[in-house]
Amino acid sequence: MKAVVYKGPFEVAVENVPDPEIKHPNDVIVKITSTCICGSDLHMYEGRTAAQPGIVFGHENMGIIQETGPAVRTLKEGDRVVMPFNVACGFCKNCQRGFTGFCNTVNPGFAGGAYGYVAMGPWVGGQAEYLQVPFADFNCLPLPAGTEWESDFAMLADIFPTGYHGAALADVSPGESVAVFGAGPVGLMAAYSCMIRGAAEVYVIDHVIERLEKAEAIGAIPIDFDNGDPVQQIKDRRGGQGVDKGIDAVGYQAAMAGSPAAGGEQHEAPNIVLNQAIEVVNPTGALGIPGLYVPTDPGGVDEASKRGSLAINFGLLFEKGLRLGTGQCNVKSYNAYLRDMIISGRASPSFVVSHTVSLDEAPDAYTKFDQRIDGYTKVILNP
Repeated sequence: MKAVVYKGPFEVAVENVPDPEIKHPNDVIVKITSTCICGSDLHMYEGRTAAQPGIVFGHENMGIIQETGPAVRTLKEGDRVVMPFNVACGFCKNCQRGFTGFCNTVNPGFAGGAYGYVAMGPWVGGQAEYLQVPFADFNCLPLPAGTEWESDFAMLADIFPTGYHGAALADVSPGESVAVFGAGPVGLMAAYSCMIRGAAEVYVIDHVIERLEKAEAIGAIPIDFDNGDPVQQIKDRRGGQGVDKGIDAVGYQAAMAGSPAAGGEQHEAPNIVLNQAIEVVNPTGALGIPGLYVPTDPGGVDEASKRGSLAINFGLLFEKGLRLGTGQCNVKSYNAYLRDMIISGRASPSFVVSHTVSLDEAPDAYTKFDQRIDGYTKVILNP
């Protein structure tokens, strides 16, 4: 089959790789109809992880079941499904408690697994024509037959639940004000989720104009950090007050004001968003941090950041009595509910999608998405 294969920093290629096979009785093989390029993929694409050449990318996957193992009970050939990016067993201690992002079974020696991602287990990615899905009765979310809501449902694999997870970590409640740092796909989904949860004001901080325009289009208040300290900009709008809640949807590759937007060319300050969030959230508020932070960063700006050690203003956080929640999303905690919101017309997360292209166009799409050019804000690949 054809698949998107990592070759080295800033280079992927569409190559022929072995077809997936049923390896366990509860496996299924899914013919991929939509698979997304994620901002998290760019960390590997830019050489900012330990990913080795040859890995097949792709953890945002949906499609049609092509083949089922003999132990599969709730699914059949021809079913339309979307898979959480978390690969999970469903029966370990963490899965039983709902923490499917921290499964103890699927990635020996590490809590958590994912398709096509470095250090997240042996699971081949789905930016390909077909995908092996393990523990399929647990991992596949059934969808209505047909092609309706295809782009919306594709967002259920990762970014819509992850954005909602950010809002849940911050405990965003009706009538509250929220600052969302980052207007990439997850940041936009976080802002959208805050609105779904009833937030009164949502500020979205970024400096990529196309992203800020997307945020404004859904009713958020765009804040361009190239125009000045975003904390002060928000306080100026609020009579000197901060906000009730904050969400960091950026992570460790945060950029400074005036930085180029292009991946690999940004002037990074990995602690800047965390400290700005601590500053802007009012006392007794909460921070949700779905943005990715890593224990090691080969491209870190200094020796401390290379070790994942960041200088944050913990004293101020303590003084203000702020609560803080972190960690990757447990997609199964949210995806069925968000699916039903899409079906009912209460949510349309596909507004974030800027381009839908063929699998063969993946190398060009990676370049443009990473360079933040031609309006590339979220890309769906159709094998």
